Amino acid sequence: MGWLAGLALLHRCERLPTPAEHLMLLVAVVVTVAWARRRWWGRAFIAALLAFWSAGWRAEQRLSHELAPAWEVRDLVLTGRIDSLPVAVTGQGGVPGWRFEFALETVGEAGTALPPQVPPRLMLLLYDGPAVMAGERWRFTARLKRAHGLMNPGGFDAELWLFEQGLRATGVVRVAQRLQAAPAWSLDAARQRLRLAINTHVPDPAMAGVLAALSLGDQNAIGNADWALFRDTGVAHLLSVSGLHVTLFAWLAAVLVGPVWRRLPWLCLRLPAPTVARWTGVLAALGYALFSGWGVPAQRTVLMLAAVAALRSLQLRWPWPLLLLGAAVVVTALDPWALLQPGFWLSFGAVGLLMAAGDDHSRSWAERLQAALRTQLIATVGLAPLSLICFSQLSVVGLLANLVAIPLVSFVLTPLALAGGLATPLWTLAAWLSQGLMAWLRWLADWPLAVWWLPAAPVWAQGLGLLGAVLMILRLPRRLRFAGLLMTLPLLWPAVPRPAPGEFELLAPDVGQGNAVLVRTHGHALLFDTGPVYAPGADAGERVLLPVLRGLGVRRLDLLMLSHRDIDHVGGAATLMRALSVTRLSSSLEDEHPLLRAAPAQQRCEAGQAWAWDGVRFEVLHPTPAHYGRGLKPNDLSCVLRITAASGRRALLAGDLEAEQERALTRREPDLRAEVLLVPHHGSKTSSSAELLAAVRPAVALVQAGYRSRFGHPAPPVLARYQAAGIEVVSTPACGAWRWTSEHGAAGCERAQSRRYWHDSVLPSVSPVLMGPALEPPAASWPEDVSP
Repeated sequence: MGWLAGLALLHRCERLPTPAEHLMLLVAVVVTVAWARRRWWGRAFIAALLAFWSAGWRAEQRLSHELAPAWEVRDLVLTGRIDSLPVAVTGQGGVPGWRFEFALETVGEAGTALPPQVPPRLMLLLYDGPAVMAGERWRFTARLKRAHGLMNPGGFDAELWLFEQGLRATGVVRVAQRLQAAPAWSLDAARQRLRLAINTHVPDPAMAGVLAALSLGDQNAIGNADWALFRDTGVAHLLSVSGLHVTLFAWLAAVLVGPVWRRLPWLCLRLPAPTVARWTGVLAALGYALFSGWGVPAQRTVLMLAAVAALRSLQLRWPWPLLLLGAAVVVTALDPWALLQPGFWLSFGAVGLLMAAGDDHSRSWAERLQAALRTQLIATVGLAPLSLICFSQLSVVGLLANLVAIPLVSFVLTPLALAGGLATPLWTLAAWLSQGLMAWLRWLADWPLAVWWLPAAPVWAQGLGLLGAVLMILRLPRRLRFAGLLMTLPLLWPAVPRPAPGEFELLAPDVGQGNAVLVRTHGHALLFDTGPVYAPGADAGERVLLPVLRGLGVRRLDLLMLSHRDIDHVGGAATLMRALSVTRLSSSLEDEHPLLRAAPAQQRCEAGQAWAWDGVRFEVLHPTPAHYGRGLKPNDLSCVLRITAASGRRALLAGDLEAEQERALTRREPDLRAEVLLVPHHGSKTSSSAELLAAVRPAVALVQAGYRSRFGHPAPPVLARYQAAGIEVVSTPACGAWRWTSEHGAAGCERAQSRRYWHDSVLPSVSPVLMGPALEPPAASWPEDVSP
C-alpha cells in the first residue's frame, strides 16, 4: 500500500522532482532504513519513497524524448518500422487512411544519425496512400507536432495516453515508400495476418471488429457507435482481452496438458502433472496476453496466475488481499502509469469485491445459478461508484445485459474467435452469435433511462461512495449495509455549483479549430456554437461538449445558438440534439439546412431580439433582417450575442464576423463595451478591425483555434492590434478550456488548474512566431478507455 501511495502522490504532481529533490528522497530512504526499517510504517514509508523516486526517474527518461518546437511542422524524412496494428481512419472529405505507431531508426537521409530533438516513437497518420502492415520498414516524409491534445474538465486526456504509450510526437505523412516487408516470424506480422483473415472471412465490419477485439485485443477495430452501445449497456469490459479471457485460456491449456502428462509415467516421476499443468497454463496465458497487446488487465491476470502457481509450488498460502496487492505492485512496477487507467481500478476492484464476498461452494444447478446472479449483483453494485467516478455514467440495464453477455462472450465467442484461426467457419458462427448479442443490447439500450448520467462529484464524495459500496456487498449486519447505502448518496446526488441570480458564467471548451461557448445563469444554459467535425463519425459534440455538459449537470439546453453554417461552428450540433433536450434553436442557417429539420423549435437570429434569464440580459446584435436574402457569405451572417449581468459586466460573442460587418455593427450600436470578447473568426486577418476593438475595449479577448492551426490563426497583424490596444489575449491551445464568471470577473485556464507533469510544457503563446501556418490533420479517434 505504501508503494501504491507513492505512485499516486507522484501522479498528482505538476512537475517532476529536480535533481536536488531526488537526492533528498534518497537521503530520506537511507535515514528511514537506519531508523525505522523494523516498524511497519517505516517499511511503508520506504516503499512509498522508492516508488515515488523510481517512477519519477522513469518519467524523466520518457519526457527527455521530446520534439523540439523548432522541428515542428517541418518536412522530415523518417525511416523506421510500423510498431503497431494499423487502424483504418477516415479524414475530412471521406479520404481513407491509417493511424499507426512508428519506431524511428533515422531522421533525414538514410544513414543519418538520429537527432536528439526527434522522439524514437511516433504516432503517424497516412491519408490517401498505400496500405501499411505491422512490422514493415518504411521511409516517410512527414510533418510532426509535439504530443499535444485538447484539455477540458472531465474530458479524455490525450496527452496522458500518448505519454503512457511512449509516443512523444504525432504527425502526418506526406510521402511514403515501403522499404522492407515484415519478417514472417515476427509477432506483429502474425497478428496482422490474423486480423486480415478475420476481415476477409467476416464481411460485416462490426462483427469482424468484435472478433478482432476478442482474439487480438484490437479495440480500435470496433467502431465508435458500437463502443457507445457497449458502454451504455455496461458490457464494454467484455470486449477487451480481460482477465476472464486470459484465465479461461490458461485453464484450457492446463486441461489439455494435464491428462497427456499423466499418461507418461517417466515424465511424472520428474515433475508432477498438477505442477506441469499449472505452469503450462501460466505460459499459455502469457503467450495469449502478449499476442493480444499486453494490456493492463492481461498483465494483472498473468501475474496473479503466476503468483498463485508459485505459492502452490512452494506450498504457501497467502490471504487474498495480500495476493491482490502483490499483483498490483508488480503491475505498477512494470508500468507505473497503469495506476492512472480506469481499467486498472475496475479490474482489481472487481476481483477484490468477489474475493471479499466469499464463495458459496454451490453444488446443484439451482445453487450455481443463484451464485452466478449474486456474483453479478455484487460486481454491479460494488463497481457502480467506480463507474460513476471514471465515466460519470451508470448503465441501469447493465445487470440484464451482462447476464447474457458474460457467458456468451467468455465461454462461446472468445473460444470461437481464437479457434477460428484454425477453422475459419467458426468465425462465421461467432459473427452470427455476435449479431444476436448486438440485437439484445440495442433492445436494452432503447429502454427509457437505460443510462444514468450524473455530474462530477467532489473528491470527498467519491471516497465516501467507494467505502459505502464495499460495506453494501460484504457479509455484514443490515445496519452497516444501510449505512453504506447512505454513504453513497453524496456521489449519487452531488450538489452542482451554479452562478448566483443576476450573474452568468462563460465556459469556452478547448475544441480545436472552431467555436463553442457555454453560457450558464442560475437556472438556464445556452450554447453558442458546437465546434468542428474532426473526422466522419467524430465531432466536438461527442468528444468534448457532451462530457463537459454532463459533468456540469446540464441535462437541457434552453437555447442552442449556431452563429452560421461553417462546419467548425455547427459540427457537433446534430450529436448534441440527439443526446440532449434542446428547447430552442436560433441560427442564421438557410431554410433547407438539415439541422433545422432536426430542431423541435427554431428561429432566425436577428438584431433586436432580447430576453432575460435569472436577471441576466441577452441581446442579439447581428445580423439585421435586411441582411438575409442579400447573398452574403456565411461569415457576414454570423450571429452576434451580447450578455449583460446585473453587475453590469458584459461578454460579446462575435462568431466569424468580418471587418466590413464589424464596422457596420459599431455604427449601429452606440455602446459595445464588454469585458470579454470572443475574437471574431478565430483571429483571422479579415476580422478584429481597429474600429471594433475601439468600440468594445475588452479586458480579455479569447481565441478558440487549433494547435498550430493550418490557417495561421491568430494572424500576426491581428495580434499586433490587440497588443497595441492593451488587450490580454488568451488562446485555447495554451489555456485549454477557459472559464470566466461575471460575479467577480475571475478567469481560469484548465491547463493551469489541472496541470500534471506529463502535460505539454512548451505551449504556443499567441506570438506569430509560434503560431505560424502548419498542416493540421483531423483528430484521430483515440482508443476507447474501457474497463477490462
